Amino acid sequence: MKKDQQPQPEAMTTKRAQTYWSIVARQFRKNKIAVFGLLLVLGLFALAITADFIANDKPLVIRYQGQIYFPVVKDYSVWLGISQWRPPFQNISYKEFVEANFKGEDWAVFPPIRYSPNDVKLADSLQPPSAQHFLGTDEVGRDIASRMIHGARVSLSVGFVAVSIYVVIGLLVGALAGYYGGIVDIVASRLIEIMLTIPTFFLIITVVAFLPPSIFTIMVVIGITNWPTVARLTRGEFLRTKSLEYVVAARALGATDFRTIFRHVLPNTLAPVFVAATFGIASAILIESTLSFLGFGVPPSTASWGSILSSARPLLPSGWWLAAFPGFAIFLTVTSYNLVGEGLRDAADPRLKS
Repeated sequence: MKKDQQPQPEAMTTKRAQTYWSIVARQFRKNKIAVFGLLLVLGLFALAITADFIANDKPLVIRYQGQIYFPVVKDYSVWLGISQWRPPFQNISYKEFVEANFKGEDWAVFPPIRYSPNDVKLADSLQPPSAQHFLGTDEVGRDIASRMIHGARVSLSVGFVAVSIYVVIGLLVGALAGYYGGIVDIVASRLIEIMLTIPTFFLIITVVAFLPPSIFTIMVVIGITNWPTVARLTRGEFLRTKSLEYVVAARALGATDFRTIFRHVLPNTLAPVFVAATFGIASAILIESTLSFLGFGVPPSTASWGSILSSARPLLPSGWWLAAFPGFAIFLTVTSYNLVGEGLRDAADPRLKS
């Protein structure tokens, strides 16, 4: 190439197309451990979403008297109010129905685990892992593999909903404090400091003890007690960003405070909040499991990893599988989220961008 030859337009366009988040994504992909953690998280999500198709006492598909039915899918439409069950499939045990009524060309395809999370069978209580019950059974004969898979829904939903609640609260409080300053900043900062001095876990236990056991209660309580960290991060980012040229230009052009905060400042302060939220999901899952272990979490009929661990306390060491499998699931999930959080933190660090 000659010295006076100009760069090709395509090369210049490619270089301009690299945004901040594309650089963060590229740096994140270089961290193989963080990518592995992200794959584990996505795998857990896939497991939670498809739980009814993996562990259920209803068939995935049946052929009865020349007709094809999809009971698991039908349950979703019934839950949404789109349709209703009709005889002969209304309030039945499919296993007994298949054994008693199927003839000739009738057939059924059951999920890999043919037990629902609350399928009680006292005759099979406290069985160790076997070909019939892959992860064993609990003290009332419920299949642990089914409860583990459906318990993933509880843990992941608690983590995401609780973190979403306190991220929204923290963003609002931190944005107002950092942008307006003055008396607003003083009041918000004192409120943040007061919340940070209170032991969060004991505050959660105190609140939950006076409320009926519910997964919704756990989500809300964790959400309204963990926002100060996000608020402090957001406040610091707003204090740093609000004096930059593009924010001053937006004000000079007549942009309202609402537009300036949510259109110009907030999108450029979300990187550390996303990192904190990732760590927060792991923390919320651990808190929910601990509360369920102590008996303050979800109702006993709801399958969760913490409640399975709680049932193992009086049965150790003979019922070792009741502690080993949910304990490993909690460890794996929390570790995966922490790996993703550390990867995001390193990728979002401006000193690591090339």
